[in-house]
Amino acid sequence: MSQIKELLIDQLQDLLHAETQLTAALPKMAEAANYQKLKEAFEKHLVQTQGHVERLRQVFELLGEKAEPKPCKAMMGLIAEGEETIQEGEEKEPMSADLSLIAAAQRVEHYEISAYGTARSLARQLGANDCARLLSHTLGEEESADFLLTAISDPIIQQVSLNDGGADVNLESVDGDSAEGKTAPVRRRKVQKAS
Repeated sequence: MSQIKELLIDQLQDLLHAETQLTAALPKMAEAANYQKLKEAFEKHLVQTQGHVERLRQVFELLGEKAEPKPCKAMMGLIAEGEETIQEGEEKEPMSADLSLIAAAQRVEHYEISAYGTARSLARQLGANDCARLLSHTLGEEESADFLLTAISDPIIQQVSLNDGGADVNLESVDGDSAEGKTAPVRRRKVQKAS
């Protein structure tokens, strides 16, 4: 077996274990989330993650290798941090707890983005274009999940900032989900220019 293929198999085994762990962790994160859009994002990504496991199995098959996971210590650590975040969130305000969940989830996404990017590059170098396409598809979903988490966090950060400043604004209306379909006005602070 070539060194490149050996490296690719190693990466795929690591990813298979990582994704399998996530299928158990994501429901806990969804349950811990307070903001409905965050719950939905975790639930959607669980379905995607189940698809990632299947896609990885297809890649192994295309390479003529057995789909055997190798313990992914990095993901084990990230998931342990996520579980700690869930426990600590029980003592926090709901929006602060959700921001902590998002931070934990984005660390996972960034790990996966890196791992899938590497695996795709190795597959391309081997000329395993069908494998590279499957890995690229998953990489795109991981990047989209990360982008969605950022989009969800922005109005929560704005609300927490406003709350810290003494304002009382409904998060659901800030991001355009109010019953009347109107958004709350955005309050802007005057910034003094340095002299």
